[in-house]
Parts: sequence; C-alpha cells; structure tokens
Amino acid sequence: MLLVDLKKQILEDGVIDSQEVETLRKVIYEDGVVDSDELKLLVELRNEAKSVCVEFEVFFFEAAEKNLLADGIIDDDEVEWLREVIFADGVVDEMEKQFLLSLKSKARSLAPGFQPLMKDCGIAE
Repeated sequence: MLLVDLKKQILEDGVIDSQEVETLRKVIYEDGVVDSDELKLLVELRNEAKSVCVEFEVFFFEAAEKNLLADGIIDDDEVEWLREVIFADGVVDEMEKQFLLSLKSKARSLAPGFQPLMKDCGIAE
C-alpha cells in the first residue's frame, strides 16, 4: 500500500485508533527500517488527526527514535526537526519530554542545539 493511500484511509474519520496503529506498525516496520518518508507520514498523521490513541503516540515516538538514532547521532538537522515536531501544537507534553530524555541517553553524539531544545521544552539537566 502506498503511504499516501494509507494516510488518506487512516485520516478518513479523523481518529487514529489502535487497529490503525497495528496497520501502521506492520507497514512501517515491514523492512525493519523507519525511513524518512515513513517518519514524515507519522508526523503528518499526528498533526492532522483530530485525535489519536495512546498507542499511536507510543508508536510514533518508538518509530521516530528508531529513525533518528539509526546512526547513533542527533545532528543539527535532526534537532531542528525535533523542535518543529515538538512545538507543532504549541504544547510540550510529558511524552515529548520523555522522548528527548531517551534520545539523550541513547545517542552517541548530540548536536550543540540539543541542550537548548531540552531547556526550551522545560527539561532541566
């Protein structure tokens, strides 16, 4: 299934439920890699859905972490991407904070902009 078709199907009712998360999980993890197009799809779904289930949020952060840490490095472009994604709705929630802490603990190297991002998200380290 093409990602654009999958997106349309999932957003049809505006709600992402646990069954749709399982479909996403199968499609995105099919080859064991979360590529940039798949990550883009997840961001669009997260931003465009009227509501998402907790399972989607958990899956979103797992997939994003798998993509971002594929090389073990959070570079400048990835810090900018993180800033855009986290501040998309104007609120930094607890899952987003935990996501950043997880990235920090697992990355071999962090771009200089990562620490200011954490501070802007209200994470004191």
